[in-house]
Amino acid sequence: MKKLYIYFGLILFTALTLVSCDNQIEEPEVLAYSPPSIDALGGTWKTYVLSSASEVTVPEPTASTSNEYKAELASTKSKAGSLSASEKESVKYWGAGAVYRWNEIARELAAKYNLPPASNAEGKYPVPDAANPLADPKFPFANPPYTSRALSYLSVAQYDALVSAWHYKFKYNRKSASQNDPNISSLLPVTNLPSYPSEEAVVASASYTILLAMFPGEGPYLEQKLAEAQKVGFLAGKNVESDVKAGVDLGKAVAAKVMARAKTDGMSASNNQSVTAGMIENAKKMGVKNPWISQETPLRPPMLPNFGSVATWNFDKATLVKIRPALPYLENTTEFEKDIDELKSIQKNQTREQARIANYWADGPSTYTPPGHWHRFAANSGFEAKYSEIRMARTLALVGTALMDAGVACWDTKYYYYTPRPQQFGLKTSVGLPNFPSYTSGHSTFSAAGATVLSYIFPEKAEQFNKYAQEASNSRVYGLIHYRIDCEMGLKHGKVIGDYAVARGKADGSQL
Repeated sequence: MKKLYIYFGLILFTALTLVSCDNQIEEPEVLAYSPPSIDALGGTWKTYVLSSASEVTVPEPTASTSNEYKAELASTKSKAGSLSASEKESVKYWGAGAVYRWNEIARELAAKYNLPPASNAEGKYPVPDAANPLADPKFPFANPPYTSRALSYLSVAQYDALVSAWHYKFKYNRKSASQNDPNISSLLPVTNLPSYPSEEAVVASASYTILLAMFPGEGPYLEQKLAEAQKVGFLAGKNVESDVKAGVDLGKAVAAKVMARAKTDGMSASNNQSVTAGMIENAKKMGVKNPWISQETPLRPPMLPNFGSVATWNFDKATLVKIRPALPYLENTTEFEKDIDELKSIQKNQTREQARIANYWADGPSTYTPPGHWHRFAANSGFEAKYSEIRMARTLALVGTALMDAGVACWDTKYYYYTPRPQQFGLKTSVGLPNFPSYTSGHSTFSAAGATVLSYIFPEKAEQFNKYAQEASNSRVYGLIHYRIDCEMGLKHGKVIGDYAVARGKADGSQL
């Protein structure tokens, strides 16, 4: 079924229903637009990894009156006037926005790699090998924590690179090719945004570097996307070749700095299984009688037990501990029995609406997980608002860092308390059983963090986002995967985590 929407007579949405496992997801096909603001002060906004917008040097371009620039202009004019059908389609596709498209590509890769390793003949679960990513099992296993991290680094690299690009754009103030030569017809909307360095090339180069590191088996595919994306401005008549080269070099340099952080954030030790014995003993001392244990046969090692030690973006380790939810209801207490009784009642009398909600929000294997779900909300909302590239990148960076922080904080909580799943008390589920402790709910924590940030950016949609978060949280009770306390405390935790990202957003200079 297709739905058509027209926004201000300029934007065409063709909503295509895609089926991925349990979910029905509408992904829009989009066309280019002119943003209401080019965010001319974007080069002054606060960065995440760069110390300043000028940390990476971009050389001054040749003057528009020089023979060198005139030759470049002639080359752009010639190429823009003789595009093949495939090149025109490429411009149309990427014209929807470089940040938007690369986030979409990242989510697709997350879904492709979100497959837990199967057991081998020895009854063991091989660990994916980053050095041999296409061997079975493929690297990475893009579970929710991994996906939250991949998307956050992608968004941060895009944002920091664009803040730097905006700084140099307005420092050098070179007009676009079609403005310097009125005989060049641009295939993309023409604005007063300076063309040097090319924003499309900046985003393409930064995105390629991050995604190749996160999905090393996708080199040929990502190289193809890079080749398409970095020259879109040139093909469309916006850029000359030196605009593109400057963008490629800047994006690559910024992404290298972002990846330097990634290499030291603790992710390499996130699957350290040796830490679990101490975690279990600590949980028992707090009164957890039956710590969580895998319900799979053969027993599967717990998923990323040390992810809670990975570096966060918007608060420090002391804050991580400070905001950790309190001890949950313990077995045999009145409160615990009440939660168990609710699940037993749902198991016996689950409604069709409860089943629908449980399945829609499952976001299990072969999907882009809850973090991807909220990135999609963010990207589509930014598109509907017709955000500039830099403001779209800011939106996804605020959401992405909040979601990664939510993953780290939730996993810290899960393995700190090591609480049993309802399945250890005889409850069954039809939406897949996660292989890690119960308290708190990851769906609830991710969703509350995402909804909090998006409600700040798009206050007119706050009621809708909060409704989504509550439904995502309820889905885990309806799916018999979590106790009510897991979800209620996950929502509260996620809201606090989201508030830290909001505080950063209010102080990043973008409101000036």
